[in-house]
Amino acid sequence: MAMASVEITGPSLDRFDEILTPEALGFVATLQREFDGRRRELLEARQARQAELSAGGTLDFLPETKAVREDDSWRVAAPAPGLEDRRVEITGPVDRKMTINALNSGAKVWLADFEDANSPLWENVVNGQLNLRDALDRTIDFESGGKRYALRPDEELATIVVRPRGWHLTEKHVLVDGRPFSASIFDFGLYFFHSAQRQLDKGRGPYFYLPKMESHLEARLWNDVFTRAQELLGIPHGTIRATVLIETYPAAFEMDEILYELRDHSAGLNAGRWDYLFSVIKKFRTRGREFLLPERNAVTMTAPFMRAYTELLVRTCHRRGAHAIGGMAAFIPSRRDPEVNKVALEKVRADKTRESGDGFDGSWVAHPDLVPICQEVFDSVLGEKPNQLDRLREDVSVSAGDLLSVSKTPGDITEAGLRNNVDVALRYLAAWMGGSGAVAIHNLMEDAATAEISRSQIWQWIHNDIELADTGEVVTKALVERIIAEELEKIRKEPGFDASLYEQAAELFKEVALDDDFADFLTTPAYARMP
Repeated sequence: MAMASVEITGPSLDRFDEILTPEALGFVATLQREFDGRRRELLEARQARQAELSAGGTLDFLPETKAVREDDSWRVAAPAPGLEDRRVEITGPVDRKMTINALNSGAKVWLADFEDANSPLWENVVNGQLNLRDALDRTIDFESGGKRYALRPDEELATIVVRPRGWHLTEKHVLVDGRPFSASIFDFGLYFFHSAQRQLDKGRGPYFYLPKMESHLEARLWNDVFTRAQELLGIPHGTIRATVLIETYPAAFEMDEILYELRDHSAGLNAGRWDYLFSVIKKFRTRGREFLLPERNAVTMTAPFMRAYTELLVRTCHRRGAHAIGGMAAFIPSRRDPEVNKVALEKVRADKTRESGDGFDGSWVAHPDLVPICQEVFDSVLGEKPNQLDRLREDVSVSAGDLLSVSKTPGDITEAGLRNNVDVALRYLAAWMGGSGAVAIHNLMEDAATAEISRSQIWQWIHNDIELADTGEVVTKALVERIIAEELEKIRKEPGFDASLYEQAAELFKEVALDDDFADFLTTPAYARMP
């Protein structure tokens, strides 16, 4: 199928023609042609900044935007309909069953995820758009194991907030003038074209979560895309609202500026904790032990540099009238092990209690069974109020040094932690290559951020000759290769083992964890291996 230099190379499956219409493709192609050049320039700017950091530079609040930070007069737009109260948000991929369960979950918001919880098989990308449109039209249903899933009444459903893929990713199954599409523009544009008016007709609006940004200039690009998209479809300026995930190290130093760039379209900021840890390692990977992290399960939100990041986020958001949304509770309750549930739910409660006490307006969960506990905790703080925007947290003062104080993080690096990183990454990557982006592993809902932190930690430990606290062995490529083989052998004995997928997963994992050159994102080489 081709249209005005737009070529679709992916297969045309059932009902795809309802989404990939000439009008929709023309709309997204216009955005692609107008903005992709700037996107590529900004990706080059990321590389230049990385080179500076690798050469010994550091991160700091930008001197050139000091006036924006110090100006007390500006605010973001008031909360949009359906986004005033965000005390519980549920996240997940946009498959048919999850769409229904998430909307019915009792959460205030559903993050419909085309990014880290979605494996970008062509079928997943287009079917996700179909599922969202069908949900808005109330024509969605699903049957599995003799059970039928259907939507509750509209007034009981969560508000849909769509997360498109990040600026660094492309959609290889659609070419414009011979060049792959920006995945960000493709995901955003198709949803906006088909569903913006449908959302407005329901008294809501087209709302988005924006991932992986590293600077306020990347936020400015999104803002310009929003302005142009609204103009092209005759939708009033400011109708779109977007929450930005602060999940890269550089973005933590530009929170005010990111809100400012998006202010007519801003719905706040979110603390994306796992990707943030990955970004810490990535940005300072050449700096030896100064930015060394202990194993991932030992890094808690009470670590000094994580406290600084989350408290600054709440302070910055509330000063500007923007929502501050907390991190993910990834636990999946077990139907077979009440003791596991008890310990995990206590951790979830403690995590949400800390966030609500710090002034966050809401938080994320990965499973419908966690909605009640998150709601209960935030209810106890909010009462009848929709949010905590009145808690300005003027007691918070965070310096660049506080954000950079990674070396103060307590915790060990053990063989058990190394094995866990290998095991989880292999399982996740095998599932991802097979088309599943949100995967239940050891009672946790894992997404791409999990694999990123796992492989980047191993890369960091190898390059710093780390001695394991429990065995005394030094982490080397040879040791990691041995553990990969041993963990694969354990997984091989499990029912449903797919040798082909695990072979691909092991090959990919070795590439991104053991190569001397650090791959910026593992999803890039992983996507290249996909059909």
